[in-house]
Amino acid sequence: MSLDADAAAETGAGSDGDAVVAELSALVFEVTGRLRAQFNAAAAELGLPPAQALVLTNLSGPAPMRQLADWLSCEPSNVTGIVDGLEGRGLVTRQPAPGDRRVKHVVLTEAGERKRRELRSSAHALATTFFEMPGPDQKHLRDLLARVLTGPPASVDAGSG
Repeated sequence: MSLDADAAAETGAGSDGDAVVAELSALVFEVTGRLRAQFNAAAAELGLPPAQALVLTNLSGPAPMRQLADWLSCEPSNVTGIVDGLEGRGLVTRQPAPGDRRVKHVVLTEAGERKRRELRSSAHALATTFFEMPGPDQKHLRDLLARVLTGPPASVDAGSG
């Protein structure tokens, strides 16, 4: 049985359109899983657990702990341990927020900036290999994914397909 037939059978989808949507979903999850595995491998090469690497790579300026929890889709209490680990490595510091000293912002140190550049460079090199295809195909895939993320234009009738 093909991937689309398997997906359609599992979801109860009957039409070709339903089967295509199921296959698209499966493919996107597969791509996401592979990219995550590559990112985690790049992080491991730099001695970073995945959660610390995610914080490091996404932290471009001072950010409150709550924002880090949102990025990681976890409870703020879990972020404390992640930030403790980064702070123990000398990659971040906690600083009081300018408007509210009760709120702590996480800020990259110089060592954290260097580690972030290394991580991004390594992850980019892996992604370049992963998405190795002719330039026009890369741009087309990028444009299609961007369109998916922005959603259909408001003028599109939900019933048309």
